[in-house]
Amino acid sequence: MDVRNIEDVAPVVEHNGTVPVWWMVDAREMKDLTDGGFLELVNEFEVAGGGHVDPHAHPTHEFYYVLRGRGVMTIAGEDRVIGQGDLVHIPPDTVHSLRPVTDHAPIRCFCFAIGVPGAGPVNYTTH
Repeated sequence: MDVRNIEDVAPVVEHNGTVPVWWMVDAREMKDLTDGGFLELVNEFEVAGGGHVDPHAHPTHEFYYVLRGRGVMTIAGEDRVIGQGDLVHIPPDTVHSLRPVTDHAPIRCFCFAIGVPGAGPVNYTTH
């Protein structure tokens, strides 16, 4: 499971010394994996305490960035606790789900996905 945390990354000052940048994925690091793909979606979502995201898969490289809260991410049967500042990579066609660690607090994530070449439309209301 590929989980990276912002606390493990040192900032680099960029844009003529005006902005600190924390590189969670280095430039072109995933080019070979995503070559020929396309930006499928960008969203933000929240799973309520006691709730869960049903296990599902789709033909995308999906990335969750945890904005706040803590949860248990399950990818291909492997569980890992994730929290604020974590970036999670979910490979294409890999079953995954997410639930908060507690029934009393949500987990909120920013999500984006890169579709694989040749993938058709995905119905996200059922997947």
